[in-house]
Amino acid sequence: MLLAIVSSIEELIDQYKINLTQLAFCIFITTIVFFGSLMTLVESHLPNSIRQSFRYGKHSHKGEADVLISYLEVPKAWFKHFYIFALGWSLLALYLLASTIANQTTAPEYALRFLDLVCGGPSNRKVEIDSTTALLGAVLLTLQCIRRFYETNFVQIFSKKSKMNLSHYAVGFVHYFGSIVSLLSNTSGFVRGTQPNEFSFKNLTQLQVVYLLVFLFAWQQQYSSNMILVNLRKDAKTGAVKTEQHLLPQGGWFTLLSSPHMFFEVVMYFCLADLFTPVRTWKLVFLWVASNQTINALLTHQWYKETFKDYPKRRRAILPYLL
Repeated sequence: MLLAIVSSIEELIDQYKINLTQLAFCIFITTIVFFGSLMTLVESHLPNSIRQSFRYGKHSHKGEADVLISYLEVPKAWFKHFYIFALGWSLLALYLLASTIANQTTAPEYALRFLDLVCGGPSNRKVEIDSTTALLGAVLLTLQCIRRFYETNFVQIFSKKSKMNLSHYAVGFVHYFGSIVSLLSNTSGFVRGTQPNEFSFKNLTQLQVVYLLVFLFAWQQQYSSNMILVNLRKDAKTGAVKTEQHLLPQGGWFTLLSSPHMFFEVVMYFCLADLFTPVRTWKLVFLWVASNQTINALLTHQWYKETFKDYPKRRRAILPYLL
């Protein structure tokens, strides 16, 4: 019975070209742009339920709480959960990709069928990315997942009082699920009837090497920015946690930006999206990350200016000298 239902769903997806991964990111982009625009333009006229749902962390809603929305909140520290998931999911994708290239075999049937289910159906998935490009992208995204797993589980200091809406929590899982799936969906060896290409560093273009170097620079700078935030809550001599309050960060890229870690997140995803240029889903992934990080950076910038009266005027929210 269950197999029959799954088969029917697969047929509908293939017939009507329903790409569930693209659909999810389209919903994310529409939601963040719509509600983000409302929050930045007419927040004072919005009901508390929307304001409380949208805001979290340092710029969380400080007014009267909506009882129902409060029931749908979870600790912000639960961020670490979807980085645990992202680490395992990215390593699985990297293993599958590397093994198909090493053995020069098509991906296992279960992987092909899963990709058909969530990425538009077998007749709608075409090869758009070679194996070398896909492996480079998978390695870079896995590096990001490894570092964020380390930071959120062993370094970052979460306030025990800080909450976020359950929707933010769920979106984190879907984001990493969809991003990592999209690394494989249009790659040689992961489309029915195709074989992986042999990997060779000689196949890397000059532009891909540039993106590799830019990604690694942004990766390291995001870590440095995050450590500045972490160290604000630690005693410089003992390393013990001395506060859970949000303090004014200084140094590094915080000289120019209120949220350099968000800026570098956008830079890294731009590099990945351009590596996977033909893949439409990765364009959506980048638009989602860029819009989400920009809205959060603007709200954070506003909070800093309202909280610290001597906040440096030269700092911008997320783009140096511009925004």
